Amino acid sequence: MIRVNKEFLEYVTTLKDSNGLSAITEQEASVGEKIVTEKTTVFSVYVVKAGLAKCYLTEDTGKDFIQEFFGAGEVFGELEMFTHDFSFCTIEALTPIEYYKIPKAAFLDLINNDSKFNSLVLKLLASKIRYTALRHSYHQSHALEVNLKRLLKEFPDLLQKISKKDIANYLGVTLRSLNRAIKILG
Repeated sequence: MIRVNKEFLEYVTTLKDSNGLSAITEQEASVGEKIVTEKTTVFSVYVVKAGLAKCYLTEDTGKDFIQEFFGAGEVFGELEMFTHDFSFCTIEALTPIEYYKIPKAAFLDLINNDSKFNSLVLKLLASKIRYTALRHSYHQSHALEVNLKRLLKEFPDLLQKISKKDIANYLGVTLRSLNRAIKILG
C-alpha cells in the first residue's frame, strides 16, 4: 500500500552527492500541496526523499481513485517521460515531503548513458506493473473485510497515517462501507 524504493533513492542520492549533478534538485512540499496535477504536462521526474504522498485520479463522477501511496524512494513522472502524454494522476503530499526533481533532459540522459540508472528504472516500472496487477486481483477476489484486515496486518498504524476517506478511495469503496468493515473487525 505504501510503496518504497530504497535502492533507487540511494542511487539518486549518490548521483546527486558524488557526481554533483546540478540538474537534480531537492525540493519540499507541504501537506495538501499538489506536486503534479492530473492532465498537465510533466517536465520532470520526481523521487520521494522523505514523507508520504498519494497518487490519484479523479473519475468523471468526481470521485477520487487512489492508485497508490508513495513513500521514500518512490518515483513519479517517469511514465510521462516515455509516453509524452499528460499526467494521468495527481500527486499530493499527505505529510511534509522532501523530494528530488530530475528535469526531463537529465532523466533521459541518465537513461541513455548510465546503465545502472537505466536498469533501476526498468526494475521500478516492472515493479509498478506487478504491484498493480496483484493489488487489483486481490481486491476483486476478496471481501472488503479481508482486504482491510490484510492492510492493517501489513500497516498496523494505517488508520493513524492515512485518512479513512483515502483508505476507502484506495479500496474503491464508500466511506460508509469502510467504517462498517472497521467496526466488524473491531
